[in-house]
Amino acid sequence: MADRKAPLSVEELRALVASGEIDTVVLAFPDMQGRLQGKRFAAPFFLDDVLDHGTEGCNYLLAVDTEMNTVDGYAMSSWDRGYGDFAMRPDLSTLRRVPWNEGTAMLIADLAWNDGSPVVAAPRQILRRQLERLAEHGYTAHVGTELEFIVFKDTYEQAWDANYRGLTPVNQYNVDYSVLGTGRVEPLLRRIRNEMAGAGLTVESAKGECNPGQHEIAFKYDEALVTCDQHAVYKTGAKEIAAQEGVSLTFMAKYNEREGNSCHIHLSLQDAEGTNVMAGDGPAGMSQVMRHFLAGQLAALRDFSLLYAPNINSYKRFQPGSFAPTAVAWGVDNRTCSLRVVGHGRSMRFENRLPGGDVNPHLAVAGLIAAGLYGIEQGLELPAACDGNAYTADHAHVPTTLREAAELWETSPIAKAAFGDEVVAHYRNMARVELDAYDAAVTDWELRRSFERM
Repeated sequence: MADRKAPLSVEELRALVASGEIDTVVLAFPDMQGRLQGKRFAAPFFLDDVLDHGTEGCNYLLAVDTEMNTVDGYAMSSWDRGYGDFAMRPDLSTLRRVPWNEGTAMLIADLAWNDGSPVVAAPRQILRRQLERLAEHGYTAHVGTELEFIVFKDTYEQAWDANYRGLTPVNQYNVDYSVLGTGRVEPLLRRIRNEMAGAGLTVESAKGECNPGQHEIAFKYDEALVTCDQHAVYKTGAKEIAAQEGVSLTFMAKYNEREGNSCHIHLSLQDAEGTNVMAGDGPAGMSQVMRHFLAGQLAALRDFSLLYAPNINSYKRFQPGSFAPTAVAWGVDNRTCSLRVVGHGRSMRFENRLPGGDVNPHLAVAGLIAAGLYGIEQGLELPAACDGNAYTADHAHVPTTLREAAELWETSPIAKAAFGDEVVAHYRNMARVELDAYDAAVTDWELRRSFERM
C-alpha cells in the first residue's frame, strides 16, 4: 500500500492550493457505521500544520449510537475516562479531489492514541490487521462491492418532515436492467458516475434494480483497503450529490416490504506475482486454497453475521425468494446461496450475498478475510455445493435478528481468536445499544394494530 500512487499527489495538491483551485481539505475516517467523520480544513493550514502532524478528534466518535448520542458500555471512551482525543493521521495514498464540493480535496485518516498505538477497534485498523495476517501467508485480497440504493423525488428535509413515509420513488415500477427506466434518472446517475471518476474511482456501470426507484452503480475491484475506502467516499458523495440535485436516496437494507438494498461483496486472492490463487484444476475451476478459504466462510458465517448485517433493519432482508440469502450454503453461480462462486481463471472469486446497503465495508471485508484464514489455517474441507434452491434445501439458517447475531459474535471462539477480546466487546456493545433503543421504541406497526382495536 505504501507504494501505491494516490489519485492526487501532495505536489499536485500544493499547486492547486497555490493557484486557488483548492481551498478546502477534508480529513475523515470511517466510524462504526461506515460513515465518514472528520473536519474540513483551510487548505493552506492543512498543508502547513496537518499534513505532517495530523489532527485530533474526540474519541467518542467510536462510542456513540447512530444518532451520535453518548452511550455507556465502551471501554475506550466514556464520561469516566473524560472523552479525550485520539489522533487522526492522514493516509496520503487516499488523497483525492472531491468534484461534488467546489474547491475541495479529501484524505482518509488512520486513528492512533497519544502514545502512537493504533485504535484497534477502529474499522480501518480492524481491516488492516486482517490484511497483515493475510500477508503472512503471502496473499493480498482484491475486493469489489456492489451497492444498491433507492432514489426519491423528495428532498432529505421533506423526507424527514414526512417521517420517511409516503415518499415518491423516481421510478414507479421494476426497472431491473431497463435502459428506459434508468434514463428517467440518468442526470443524477451520470453526475454520480462522472464525479466519482473525478475522485479517483474507476466506474464500471449503472443499472436499474427491482424496487421502484432502486439503482446500482458499480466500480472496478481493487485492493481490499482501497475498495473499502472508496466505498465510504462513494456512499457519502452519492448522498451529497443527491441533496444538491433536490432528491434523496437511501442505502438502508430494507426500506419497505419489497426488495432490499444489497451490497454483495466479491473477493479474490493474489500471490506476490499477481496470480489469482483461487483458480485451479479442482471442481468448478477452484484451487485447494479457495476451497479452504470458502470452507472458512461457511464455518464463520453465522458467527460473523454482525459484521455483514450490523443493524436491526439488516435482518429484514433475509426473506425466502427475495434474492437475499437465508441459507448457510455455497453454490456455483447460484444466487439463492449466501456464498456464490463466480468467474474462472484470473477472475475466479466468490461473492458474499449477506451484506445490505447499510454495511460497514471495512468490517465486512475484515470478516471475510478472517473467516478465510480460519479455513486455511484449520485445513477445513468444503462441503458439497448447493445445486438447487437453497431457500428450500436443508442448510443452517443465517441469523434472523440482530440479537441472535450479537450473541453468536460475543461467544464465538473464531471471532475472539481473529479479532481479540477488545474488538469483540466493542461491537457487541454497539449491537446492545441499538437493541436497547429499538426495544424502547413504539413503532408505527404497534400503533396501527393497537390504538383502537386493543
